[in-house]
Amino acid sequence: MLADTLTFFIQTLGGLFAVAVLLRFAMQAMRVPFSNSFAQFIVKITDFVVRPVRRVIPGWGGYDWASLLLAWLIEALVAFALLLVKGFPFSLAGPWVWPALLGLGAVQLARTALYLIIGLTLVRAVLSWVNPYSPLSPVIYPLTEPLMRPFRRMLPESQIDFSPLVLIILCQFLLVVPLAALERAVLGAF
Repeated sequence: MLADTLTFFIQTLGGLFAVAVLLRFAMQAMRVPFSNSFAQFIVKITDFVVRPVRRVIPGWGGYDWASLLLAWLIEALVAFALLLVKGFPFSLAGPWVWPALLGLGAVQLARTALYLIIGLTLVRAVLSWVNPYSPLSPVIYPLTEPLMRPFRRMLPESQIDFSPLVLIILCQFLLVVPLAALERAVLGAF
């Protein structure tokens, strides 16, 4: 019972923090205006950990590499904590377990990014119907538009935009087929 509770809290808190740091990376990469209150919230809750890492790993090419590295390390740390709670024998595993944990962190980061894309796309679709001038729109639209634009060009023009649906289906496919196979391969190292 205690292990299940710890697992829940580790997954929830670690996942939410990884999403926040990954959002910070994506917002800077997509040139989202940080004057928005939601963007300022993301910066405030991640600044304490991103700012010190930025001193060591500066941004380059317009990307916040410190945030991306931190999101990856958070996912690897969550995987480590979950294995620790489950009683994985790290002392017997040997040194090869650490690269496997970093690989598992990368797979989990890709999974988190795909779920984030799905969530942002759903929020954008709902906002376009309910309130296209919502305060979240200046954040959501720049994050999703580069992903939806190629599908909008390929699909025939109609009064309904099917590009969010196609993007969500593609993300689901990537979660189920290649990412699941990659995760099984990495977990096979354990």
